[in-house]
Amino acid sequence: MTLVLAGARVPGRDGLVDVVLEGSRIAAVTPAGAAPAGGASGERIHLDGRWVLPGLWDQHVHFTQWAQTARRLDVSRAASAAEAAALVRERASADPGDDVLVGFGFHDALWPDIPTRELLDAAAGDRPVVLIAGDLHCSWLNTAAARRFAPDSVDAVLREEASFAVTSLLTAADDATLDRWAADAARAAATRGVVGIVDLEYGWNLDVWTRRMAAGADGLRVDFGIYREDLDRAIALGLRTGEVIEGTGGLLTVGPLKVISDGSLNTRTALCSHAYPDGGHGVANLTAQELVDALRLAYGHGLTAAVHAIGDEANRRALDAFEAVGAGGRIEHAQLIDASDIPRFARLGVTASVQPEHAMDDRDVADSLWSGRTDRAFPLAELHAAGARLAFGSDAPVAPLDPWAAIASAVGRTRDGREPWHPEQAVSAEVALGASTRSTVAAGQPADLAVLDRDPLAAAPDDLRSMPVAAALLAGRFTHDTLR
Repeated sequence: MTLVLAGARVPGRDGLVDVVLEGSRIAAVTPAGAAPAGGASGERIHLDGRWVLPGLWDQHVHFTQWAQTARRLDVSRAASAAEAAALVRERASADPGDDVLVGFGFHDALWPDIPTRELLDAAAGDRPVVLIAGDLHCSWLNTAAARRFAPDSVDAVLREEASFAVTSLLTAADDATLDRWAADAARAAATRGVVGIVDLEYGWNLDVWTRRMAAGADGLRVDFGIYREDLDRAIALGLRTGEVIEGTGGLLTVGPLKVISDGSLNTRTALCSHAYPDGGHGVANLTAQELVDALRLAYGHGLTAAVHAIGDEANRRALDAFEAVGAGGRIEHAQLIDASDIPRFARLGVTASVQPEHAMDDRDVADSLWSGRTDRAFPLAELHAAGARLAFGSDAPVAPLDPWAAIASAVGRTRDGREPWHPEQAVSAEVALGASTRSTVAAGQPADLAVLDRDPLAAAPDDLRSMPVAAALLAGRFTHDTLR
């Protein structure tokens, strides 16, 4: 079937065009009025000067957790452990029961008090309570939850692997319910022009997504990540990064091997060359040799690596590992980078897979914990100027699955009316869009498109954040449509 998007504008180009779609690809981009209607099997939609750009990608998502987050207690606004406990008490009173009360979003690095089991016990009694930090790298448990999920631990706050072990057990819903929530999340993403995600959800995502797509989920392209625990399994199946999985309509693709090399800023576990105020330097989840060995094994079997590295020392070690293996890949987050390491990204062919909205979430914590070094934090402009490839994501649920938030933060380095934070590291809207897309509006390209009511190259940061999306198309199909 032929579909003509007539009278469109393409950001950065002069004049109106007709974008002609044949099936799942763009057949032609012609001057406005020159494209045929497509005959009896065709449709012509007049865009009246709206802007057409490639569909957006969120290149770092934990999708199942994101689908569940809206159903969890929001504790992100808590300014202290006592306030978080009060929110738990309020929810427990309003919605009594003996099921696990799960909250999400706390940031304890700047709290004036200490999160203890006793605080949550007083708020919820014998009901298990697990509060997950906004960075996903630590969780706070009451006594009942610790008894169920972490009986060998005496700590109220669990960090890194101990926390991941708990949060992986919190999916109370059955597969059918989770898949329904995932479908809701996919539809919401489409309203923001999203056509694809890199899903780095912890676990064996091949089975999850083949199940969803077999049941009719067709609203997103998905590259699924593989974790080290499942590397042997992936190798045995012959999975290779970039391979399209049969029976998924071309929508499911093997993504990277995800390797978590350090922790996070809020949790004070991001591995840094300089000490935190408490004297620690963060954690290294692997030795330098273990990281090299993991990458070498992955690349030897056709799997590209995506290395989680937040602190400057973790980023240096990740780059060292890529150099030792002699292959490019991705560094996820790349939040604090020494100036001497900036040129290495481009030279080694390593993509900086970054989440610009985190700069707005973490600016106060960074100013406290990385005092005197925040000129090296989220150095997007320097990475771009040095020739590094940028890939933007949200790390949802750490930040909302909305590429326009990432684009706005990258361009303006501000949110909520505050002064821009290190504005020298801002990038242009054109660069930000390039980091959020994977194709172009040109003949032969996928018919994955977003239709906007505003020119993204002329919009102020606040306007980018609230960008109105009139439609989204995936492989020539509307996944969001206010035009017809």
